[in-house]
Amino acid sequence: MSNSATEQDKNKHHTVVIVGGGAAGISVASSLHKRDSSLDIAIIEPAQKHHYQPGWTMVGGGIFKPEITSKPMSSVMPGFVSWYKQSVSSVDEENNRVTLADGSSIGYQALVLAPGLELNWNGIDGLKEALGSNGVTSNYQEGMARYTWETVQNLKSGRALFSQPPMPIKCAGAPQKAMYLSSDYWLRNNVLNNLDIQFHNAGAVLFGVPDYVPALESYIEKYGIGLNYQSNLVSVNGPCRKAIFRRTDADGNTEDREIGFDMLHAVPPQRAPEFIRKSPLANEGGWLDLEDDTLCHKRHTNIFGLGDVSGTGNAKTAAAVRKQAPVVAENLIASLRNQPMTAAYLGYGSCPLTVENGRIVLAEFGYGGALQPTFPSWINDGTKATKAAWFLKAKQLPALYWHVMLKGHEWLAKPASRSI
Repeated sequence: MSNSATEQDKNKHHTVVIVGGGAAGISVASSLHKRDSSLDIAIIEPAQKHHYQPGWTMVGGGIFKPEITSKPMSSVMPGFVSWYKQSVSSVDEENNRVTLADGSSIGYQALVLAPGLELNWNGIDGLKEALGSNGVTSNYQEGMARYTWETVQNLKSGRALFSQPPMPIKCAGAPQKAMYLSSDYWLRNNVLNNLDIQFHNAGAVLFGVPDYVPALESYIEKYGIGLNYQSNLVSVNGPCRKAIFRRTDADGNTEDREIGFDMLHAVPPQRAPEFIRKSPLANEGGWLDLEDDTLCHKRHTNIFGLGDVSGTGNAKTAAAVRKQAPVVAENLIASLRNQPMTAAYLGYGSCPLTVENGRIVLAEFGYGGALQPTFPSWINDGTKATKAAWFLKAKQLPALYWHVMLKGHEWLAKPASRSI
C-alpha cells in the first residue's frame, strides 16, 4: 500500500509532486521511480476509482463489460508514493507550492501537472439533465456507456444523431467510434435501412489527418450516414427529443436548426481544469503552456506536464501518455541534476477507430499529422480497416494499460533524442 497522506499533514514537502492520478500521473510516477528509486514522490488525486477510459467506447458497442474499465484507485496507486486524497485549488509557481482543497499546501522541487481535462456538460444547454433517458447518452460520462448499448439495441427505426464538439477534445475519434459501432450493430440486425443516421461535427473535416479519411469515408457510405460539418450541438430537450445545432457557413454566418431524434450520442465541449486555465501557467487557449518536445513549462523549468491538460498540438489519447511519460521522467530528472534535457516527444498519438465489430483503422500520428506507425505495413496498414488492429485494441490493450503502462514498463516508448 502507498503512504496515505491525511488532511492533518500540513505544509509537507516532496522532491516531486504529481497532480493527477489518472493514466498520465501514475505512468509518469512509475517511469520516474524506474529511473531513480530514491526519489520522494507524491501524487495528489481525490478519486477513489481509476478508469480505463478507452474502454468506454467498447462498452457502448457491446464489446466490453463495464467492470473491466475500472479498478479501485488504491489498487493502482504505486506503493512508493505519498498519496494525498484531495483536489488541488491552486499552484503557486513562484514559491514552488501547491494548495489543496483543505487549505494545506505541499512544497515541491519539481512539479508534474497531469490533472486531465474537464468535461463542460453545461456548455450544451439541457444536456446534463437529459443524459440517461429519452435516448440521450454519451460514452464520455462515467457509467453511461451501458445506456448507450441498451439504446442501440432497442432502436429499430427513427433518427440517430451523433455529435462532435469543437477541438480539442480527448480522443478525437471517440464520437465517430460510437457511431460506427452502433451502425454496425444495426446493419447486422437488419434495421439499418429503417434509420436516419447523422453525424454533426463542429469541425470542417471528418478526421484531422487526411491519410485516414478514405477508409473512414468508405464506412460512412456503407452505413449511409449523413455528414454535417461545422454543425455544433448547442441545446438538447430530452423529453421532447429535440436538439438544436448551430451551423456556421464559409463566411462565418450562423443558423440554428432544430432536429428531432430517437437517439442522441452527445459529446460535451472540453477544457482544462479551472486551476490551470485561470492561472499564469495556461496558454491563450487555457491549456498548460508546455514546450512541444521537452514537455517542460515554457516559463518554469521545474514544472512539467503531460496528458489531456497539455497545450501541445498532439491528440489527447492514452497512447500519447505512453510516449510522454518517459520523456517527462528523463527531462525532469535531468532538471533536478542540472543537466540538459535530451528527451523529445514528437507528438505521437493513437486513435484506434472502431469502424465495425472486428475491424479498426489504427490512426497513429504525431505533430503536423505526420504518420508514426508502430508496426510495419505488412503487419498492420493503419490507413485501412484491419483485423490485426482490432485484436490489439480488443484483446491486448486493456492488459497492457493495467500491467505495463501504469507499472512503468515502457513498451515501444523510447523517447526521441533532442539536439541541444
